[in-house]
Amino acid sequence: MNPYISIIIPAYNEEDKIKDTLENIRNISEINEIVVVDDGSSDNTTKIASEVKDDKIKVFKLDKNRGKGYALNYGLEIAMKNADIIGFLDGDLGSSSNEVKKLITPILNNEADVIIAKFPPAKKKGGLGFVKGLAKDSVLELTGVELDATLSGQRIFKREVLEQFNEIPFGYGVEVGMTIDILKKGYTIKEVLVNMTHSETGRDLKGFIHRGKQYYHIKKVLRAKKKEWR
Repeated sequence: MNPYISIIIPAYNEEDKIKDTLENIRNISEINEIVVVDDGSSDNTTKIASEVKDDKIKVFKLDKNRGKGYALNYGLEIAMKNADIIGFLDGDLGSSSNEVKKLITPILNNEADVIIAKFPPAKKKGGLGFVKGLAKDSVLELTGVELDATLSGQRIFKREVLEQFNEIPFGYGVEVGMTIDILKKGYTIKEVLVNMTHSETGRDLKGFIHRGKQYYHIKKVLRAKKKEWR
């Protein structure tokens, strides 16, 4: 019997990309359910997502913007009812969302407990590498495992891994915190190179503010994890 696979897509103001993101995964035969959680968008994300007609797709809208962690937890409550395998995908992947097939295959082949998408190099210059370096070095320090894609939100999990978490952590440190916990609990992670693309933050004020928040949140998560796992 084939495992039941659910994909959770947290989306905030993604009216330009959400249709393409959904259209390019809904025909993947291994995927049984797609749970879109609109995180209180002020645009037409919910309307456009709902117009993609497929029995696999379930669209929910939160009453206000509550953050990615909250949206993922909301989606998990729905997905955990049936799923053996659960994936997280961002809503802004557009047509490159079909690359999720490269993540599904190794989890079905039991190559690891968690598969993380490793993106190609960014097309435009982003930050100075501080956030990525902090995440990578900290995971290595705490777990002894070297990973390149610790910040990637595109992940596929065996159900048993997610059952270890009472809830997904909130804030920009969610991926790093989860990665540390997963490895410390003895589960395995494999990175897979994909040709996914999504909205990139540049070297403008908005981009630096975003990365500043990321850095702060990751440092906060790391302080907690060092206490937790010492």
